[in-house]
Amino acid sequence: MSEGRLLKPDKDFTQEVDKQIPEAQELAKSNVQAALEKLSLLEKHTRQASDLASTSRLLVAIVTTCKESGDWGLLNEQVLLLSKKHGQLKQAITKMVQVVMGFIDEAPTNEKKLSVIETLRTVTEGKIFVEVERARVTRMLSDMKKEQGDLNAAADILCELQVETFGSMDRREKTEFILEQVALCIEKGDWTQAGILSRKISIKYFARKPKQTPEQIEKDKKEREEKEKNRGADDPPLEKEDDVTDLKLRYYEQQMTLAKHDDKYLEACKHYRQVLDTEFVESDPDRLRAVLQRVIYYIILSPHNNEQSDLLHRIQADSRNSLIPAEAQLLKLFTVPELMRWPIVAEKFGPHLCTTDVFSDAPSAEDPKAHTRYLDLRKRVIEHNVRVIAKYYTRIAMPRLTQLLDLDEEETESYISQLVTAKTVYAKIDRPARVVSFAKTRDADEVLNEWSGSMKSLLGLLERIDHLITKEEMMARIQKVH
Repeated sequence: MSEGRLLKPDKDFTQEVDKQIPEAQELAKSNVQAALEKLSLLEKHTRQASDLASTSRLLVAIVTTCKESGDWGLLNEQVLLLSKKHGQLKQAITKMVQVVMGFIDEAPTNEKKLSVIETLRTVTEGKIFVEVERARVTRMLSDMKKEQGDLNAAADILCELQVETFGSMDRREKTEFILEQVALCIEKGDWTQAGILSRKISIKYFARKPKQTPEQIEKDKKEREEKEKNRGADDPPLEKEDDVTDLKLRYYEQQMTLAKHDDKYLEACKHYRQVLDTEFVESDPDRLRAVLQRVIYYIILSPHNNEQSDLLHRIQADSRNSLIPAEAQLLKLFTVPELMRWPIVAEKFGPHLCTTDVFSDAPSAEDPKAHTRYLDLRKRVIEHNVRVIAKYYTRIAMPRLTQLLDLDEEETESYISQLVTAKTVYAKIDRPARVVSFAKTRDADEVLNEWSGSMKSLLGLLERIDHLITKEEMMARIQKVH
């Protein structure tokens, strides 16, 4: 009888329930216990007869009577008792839990509110048919702990929920739960857990949908109505077609916080580009400028590799960069194979960059990472200069190299070593001769292969020339004949 399928009632108790509930409510004004006994007796009959509608009404009447009497302890006792009755109908328990959840905000004190929440958590534990209600009650408990200042307890309570496995919860609510879990982990300082939880959200859910014509909207509406009509009782509810921009912005804001904490500049740049692709940002010129600026800042802060270089050139091709001329000019310097001296870059762009929250030319208590990012920008400028020098020089004297890079000898060696380790450039330093060689030494096989290739190319050209000469001679003979 306690299975999830709807059973045909053996007897319809609607008339008896209609009669006894008002009588019990009147009796409760003078004797609550007698009223509860009266309702409980009838509830036993309706439960045994599998009359779902009547049983649900009686359970709701019992818990409502307890609440109106002001005895919250009795309410908790009755909720536990009714949920454990033999053969209790699942749908009736669900209805009762939903009604009692509505009473939580009416509890006079936090202690009584907490007792009701804990009772509901006990009742719903391990029951799939009330998993959504359990999740919502747990979120209330977590919010209470957070208000009391116990952040660790709030995070632990909420993070125990695996909402991504809940089939009866709609996708938006699931996403909100996971975002709340990530937010608590970030506040708590548990960055690893925050990163793990955030991966439970599929970014496909945030994909921007193309604008639809009124005809398409009407067609989709009819299709949804048809699907809703044909949906079975055990099938999950259809996903609502709602705007998820608010969730997308919250998600990417958290991802940016995680990326900045771990100094993953390329990831931060990608997240800002996703935020850029929202109507909310595109429609506001101030927001658009701010996001465009950060896209450029984080791409130039990213260590050089193929992916970074490709993204750098794609960002430069964005026509909206005209809104931020200073940043666009700085970006262009990183895309051309020319030296840019750090003192000049710092003088020209430094004051403007330090007006933002991304950079700071001195250590700051507000954001210690801001000064780190400023130093990283200097590092990227120097690395760019080393790559440019490696492109134009095969050998260069150390004094000349230090002059071009505006560094001392020790720092120059350090930067070259880092780039060689990262396999960005090939270099060898001859300390006694004070010479840096950027030419890659080749073995005999490589030289012979290159010579063989060159000879093959040369012979191919000679053969083509021979054909062209022969063709010209033939054309000349034909003309003489005519």
